[in-house]
Amino acid sequence: MHVATIIGTVWATQKEGTLGGLRLMVVRPYTTDGDASAETMVAVDTVGAGVGERVLVVHGRAARHAIGKGHDIGFQTAIVAVIDQMDLDDGRVVGQTADRDLEA
Repeated sequence: MHVATIIGTVWATQKEGTLGGLRLMVVRPYTTDGDASAETMVAVDTVGAGVGERVLVVHGRAARHAIGKGHDIGFQTAIVAVIDQMDLDDGRVVGQTADRDLEA
């Protein structure tokens, strides 16, 4: 499971049949040091999240289960929650979006 920030939307007019009707978002893993991760992933949005929001992303079987198509889908990454707030052990409060973060 990753904490990530949604940084974009994927638009695909042609895609594998089992992906029909699914909303695809570009996510970047959240890092606690404040540096942007170079890694990006595409995840199916199961909760209606938006660009800029911090989310929980699951992989593999958990993602296929969240998407609701079991093993009959060619995708293994899904957004399963929008984060309201994270309280880190150094006193920082991480908000739903970057503009809601609070310093320690």
